[in-house]
Amino acid sequence: MSNSDTYDVIIVGGGLAGLSLAIQLARKQHSVLVLEKESYPKHKVCGEYISMESKPFLQRIGIPVDDTDLPIINRLQVTDTRGNEVNEYLPQGGFGISRYRLDAMLAAVAEQAGARLLTKTKADDIAYANELFSVTAKDKTFSAKVVCGTWGKRSNIDLKLERSFVQAKSKALNNYVGIKYHIRYPWPKDQIGLHNFTEGYCGISPIEDDKACLCYLTTAANLQKSGHDIKKMETDVLMKNPWLNKIFNEADFLYSAPMAISQISFQKKEQVLNHILLLGDTAGMITPLCGNGMSMSLHAAKLAAERVDDFLQKKITRDALEKSYTAAWKSTFNRRVTIGRIVQSNFGKDLATSLFLKAANHLPMLRKALISGTSGTPF
Repeated sequence: MSNSDTYDVIIVGGGLAGLSLAIQLARKQHSVLVLEKESYPKHKVCGEYISMESKPFLQRIGIPVDDTDLPIINRLQVTDTRGNEVNEYLPQGGFGISRYRLDAMLAAVAEQAGARLLTKTKADDIAYANELFSVTAKDKTFSAKVVCGTWGKRSNIDLKLERSFVQAKSKALNNYVGIKYHIRYPWPKDQIGLHNFTEGYCGISPIEDDKACLCYLTTAANLQKSGHDIKKMETDVLMKNPWLNKIFNEADFLYSAPMAISQISFQKKEQVLNHILLLGDTAGMITPLCGNGMSMSLHAAKLAAERVDDFLQKKITRDALEKSYTAAWKSTFNRRVTIGRIVQSNFGKDLATSLFLKAANHLPMLRKALISGTSGTPF
């Protein structure tokens, strides 16, 4: 691969969507540049559970899922602060793997495929004119026929593009805080837990090396009420749930400090903006309560790669590329994201959550419908 500053495709953001997209396009002999603001391996605020729908895709692009001794997850537990509990079998199931490990594996495969990865390189601006993009990073300008945005939940580029969710007033779906730890705790290797608390919920799922990911989402208001003190909020709010009280008091926490991300939004987002194709969390997030966000990022990369390849081979126009990708994204993910928003708006309210769990315990079809409604098929 040439080190020229002109490429067929520039991908801004080297997470799941960006790296898996880079692998596919580089293998099609397209010149690909990935700009990533951090370096690998890296930890990210993420639930670190991947639905089995992604397994065939990951294996095709070079991630040996069956050979990595990962915990296979096929049971779900949901609890509330009042002691209610619902357990359900996950028919498709999934597996646990840390972003620290998976992103590094994908980055290595992407470079082997011929993509150029520039780490510790933050994109500052993206401009489009005369069928060509210019991307500025570290006072250097790179050019490309196609730019794909995979920078995640929120970025300086979102502000530059004046995206609607960034400018929206604080309300129910656009002002969340995410906190993540890795812990050692005797949690069942085949189970993921979702433990509700006032204005939030905490997931625990097994990952590699006998560790577990403990990741929770709550409102910015919850943190403000605790004086922006995460430990105080955990004691005063999260530990009202008896399962979380036990976990937080008995687990061995492996980080010296929690990882945190703020201003998380679940509002609707565009899939194409200023001719930039948007993927993963950049294009729209499913609520963590429903899981499968990692699978959606990977699947979106497959949808984009097929259409970008056709465009670069001049089989379709740019307009057709943008319309086809948008239609495919909506057809594949809209139902899941919509159900996620509905569920999200009702969870975190103690009474509503308790009533829901009591109903779910007596209505197995309700449990199965929610699980199937937020899951996809193998791709």
